[in-house]
Amino acid sequence: MIRNLLRVLALLATLAAVWLAWVIVVPVNPPGQPYTVTVGPNRTMMQLARTLENDGAIRNRWVLVALSRMMGVDRRLKPGMYQFGSATAMWQYLSRFGDGHPDQSSVTIIEGWNFRQFRNALRKESDLRQDTSGWSEQRLLAELGISATAAEGLFFPSTYFYTPGSSDLEVYRRAYQSMQQQLQTVWEARRTDLPYTSPYELLIMASLIEKETAHEEDRGMVASVFVNRLRVGMRLQTDPSVIYGMGERYRGNIGKADLRRDSPYNTYTRAGLTPTPIALPGRASLDAAANPTPSRALYFVAKGDGSGQSQFSETLDEHNAAVREYILKKGQ
Repeated sequence: MIRNLLRVLALLATLAAVWLAWVIVVPVNPPGQPYTVTVGPNRTMMQLARTLENDGAIRNRWVLVALSRMMGVDRRLKPGMYQFGSATAMWQYLSRFGDGHPDQSSVTIIEGWNFRQFRNALRKESDLRQDTSGWSEQRLLAELGISATAAEGLFFPSTYFYTPGSSDLEVYRRAYQSMQQQLQTVWEARRTDLPYTSPYELLIMASLIEKETAHEEDRGMVASVFVNRLRVGMRLQTDPSVIYGMGERYRGNIGKADLRRDSPYNTYTRAGLTPTPIALPGRASLDAAANPTPSRALYFVAKGDGSGQSQFSETLDEHNAAVREYILKKGQ
C-alpha cells in the first residue's frame, strides 16, 4: 500500500509539474494582435493578472502572481503600455514586466496639483528626455507658443503616455492642448449669466473650486457660493488662495496674521478672482465652474465628520449656527 501510495503521489507530482510547465512555458494566442495591456500608476500585479486572464492572454492568474512575487517582478512593475506582437508565454510576460521598459511609459498628473508639482513629476520620469531642464517658466511658455504670463492652471491633469526617450516638452504640449480643449468645451456649455468675461476667468474659478473641496457632490455648491459672492461684491475669502500666495512660507497651517497679510492671492483682503489659477483643475471642477448648482448660498463650512462634505448657508446667522455646530462644539 505504501508503494502504491508513493506511485500515486509521484504521478500527481508529475502531472502537476507538467500542468505548471504548460501554464508557464507554452505560449497563448490572445484574441487580436498585437495584444496591448496597460499598467496604471497604482495597478497591482493581481489586478494585472486578472486582466491578462480575462483577455485570454494567460491560463492562470494565480500562477502569474505567485511567480511575480518569487521573482520580485511585482516590486519592479513600471506603469506604461506594453505591446506583444505574437503568441506569448507567461514567462515572457513576467520577463517583460520585470525589465522595466514598457513600449510606452506614462506619467500621471493629479487634479489639484500646482504647476511646480507638475514640473517635479516630469523631472522624475527617467524615460523622458529632459529637454526643458533648467528652463524658466517664461521660456517654457514661449517654446509652447503660449502667450499667457503664468503657467499655473494651463495644463490638464490626466495620465499621459509617451514613448521612452521622447521629449518632456511634448508632454507639456499635450497637457496644454488637452486643457484648452476641455476649457473650450465647458465654456461653450456654460450658463450665460455667470460673472466671467473669458474662459481664463472660468479656469481661475475652477482652480479655486478644485482646492476648496474634493467632495464630488459639493463642487457645484462651492461654485454657487463663489459666484453669488462675486455678484453681490463680497470677497471670496477662500483659504487655498491665501496658501497659494504664501508659497514656501506655508508650513501646514495658516493663522490670522496670514489672512491679514495682503497679496494678490489673498481673497480676504482683495475682491474678485485671483490673478491666475492656483492649481490644475480637473474636468469636474471645470464643469462646476461652468454650471454652478442654483442656490442663494453665500457661506459654507466643513462638517469635519470625515465625510469631506460642507454645510452651506444663505445668511450669516445660519452660517454662524453651522460654525457653532460643526467647529466650536468639536473644540469643547
